[in-house]
Amino acid sequence: MGRNDPLANINVRVTPQSQPAAASQVANNAGGFVFAVDDMTRLRRFLTLGVDAGTYYVTEHELTRDNAEVVIRLAQSDPTLVVDEAVAISQAGRAPRNNPALFALAAVAGLADDDGRRYALDRLPLVARTGTHLALFVAYAEQFRGWGRQLRRAVGDWYTAKDVDTLAYQVLKYRNREGWTPRDLLRKTHPVAPTPAHAALFDYVAHGLTVDSGPLPDLVDGYELAAHTDPSTREGVSKLIGLIADYRLSWEMLPTGALTQPDVWRALIAKGLPITALLRQLSRLTQLELFDDPNVLARVVADLTSAERLAKGRLHPIAILTASQTYAAGRGFRSRGTWQPVAAIVDALDQAFYTSFGNVEPTGKRVLLALDVSGSMTAPVGGTPLTARAASAALALVTAATERTPPVILGFTASGEDVMRGPGGGRWGDNTAIARLSISPRQRLDDVIKAMDNLPFAGTDCALPMLWAMEHKVPVDAFVVYTDNETWAGNVHPFQALRQYREKMGIDAKLVVVGMTATQFSIADPSDAGMLDVAGFDSSVPAVISDFVRS
Repeated sequence: MGRNDPLANINVRVTPQSQPAAASQVANNAGGFVFAVDDMTRLRRFLTLGVDAGTYYVTEHELTRDNAEVVIRLAQSDPTLVVDEAVAISQAGRAPRNNPALFALAAVAGLADDDGRRYALDRLPLVARTGTHLALFVAYAEQFRGWGRQLRRAVGDWYTAKDVDTLAYQVLKYRNREGWTPRDLLRKTHPVAPTPAHAALFDYVAHGLTVDSGPLPDLVDGYELAAHTDPSTREGVSKLIGLIADYRLSWEMLPTGALTQPDVWRALIAKGLPITALLRQLSRLTQLELFDDPNVLARVVADLTSAERLAKGRLHPIAILTASQTYAAGRGFRSRGTWQPVAAIVDALDQAFYTSFGNVEPTGKRVLLALDVSGSMTAPVGGTPLTARAASAALALVTAATERTPPVILGFTASGEDVMRGPGGGRWGDNTAIARLSISPRQRLDDVIKAMDNLPFAGTDCALPMLWAMEHKVPVDAFVVYTDNETWAGNVHPFQALRQYREKMGIDAKLVVVGMTATQFSIADPSDAGMLDVAGFDSSVPAVISDFVRS
């Protein structure tokens, strides 16, 4: 063919990513062409990834609007699907935050037909498990509807369905959330108390302790005694320690001044701090020098690494990863406080991260883990100090730790005349930027995160992992690519590169795309049964990847 033959430019096997390679492709936010995911996938991404902080290309406001449109559309067209998915993800603790699930439930409760609204409100306790959750749900619900009979009944039932001791714990621990107090909600809903004990507690919440108060739960007695105790005196601290032991008061039920007393925290730890509270208080406990006590240190390490406690507390791996990075840094993400990290706590957080994913079966396959470390992956995720590239590295290490044969781990960005220097100071390549990463589950997570955030970056070319494996003749049964799907810089689309790899290597390799942002894009071809798209922050992802690769 002559060089001037215009027909020579038509090639359905190799297409620049700046041009569509299939009629079903759409332009992503970076100007490349990828596949649009369906509404169900977008719903799952929203429920697990959230929209906090937006992405590299899209503001938080734009990302929120785009995802809200999907949730609203599904809430009206298929409310049962939305509710079931929100309940499943919330109940299993698969998402870092419960807010998206509560928002989705509120959308159905406000926008669906009568049957759909009833279906959502009947399942409110499954998603709104705490007073904070309930207040947040109510705040969201008011964005979609007024206070009709169904909503009043559902919120009132949330209070009346609990036994009186459990309810006392909720109203005393979560006294003011999202602008709502238990007093506000009880007055709004006027629930009928199912027992005299409930009636007495409702009266206490609405009016405070009065001479006419009936028999109240013991926890209320302990709370009132603590509220009238001076924590600045030795006698007051001693009394509070006794109250914590006798009434099992939580730290939120104590006078503010009590939280500066090391002995009060010793008592709370001995009683058993909820795992989420323990995670959030590690810096305070360090500042109070409580970990100088070997007994306290041993108890906290045991709690942090307990699979049972992690599962019971629905502690999400990303919450642990964020705590690990923040604690190891010795300074707060949003505060000015500083502390000297204790090595045993950092190690316990590492172990807790891997433990929180549960048991993941090894695939027994040849796996290549490819981490997108391009510029767009440097954006923070989920309102945390984590970048998308750091979070993807940690998630990849879970799969790496599971496999009996260590997977190949690559980092990739894109071509560039002056690509920044890579690991070890060497260039990633004259025309491309892809290299093996020297990270492994044997390293501490904070060290891995630092290494990832210090890697060079340029544009995004998600075809590089397949092209690299083909060039180096590396046998791969499954490529797992962690990316935001904002690929644009390559001369061949990722799905075309996978097709070429399969043909050249004679291996029917699979592709798993781990989406790290809640956008509507994926490099996975939905018409190819050998490709799978999953949401990155879903704690079930390592197990899903394992099942797909083994199948």
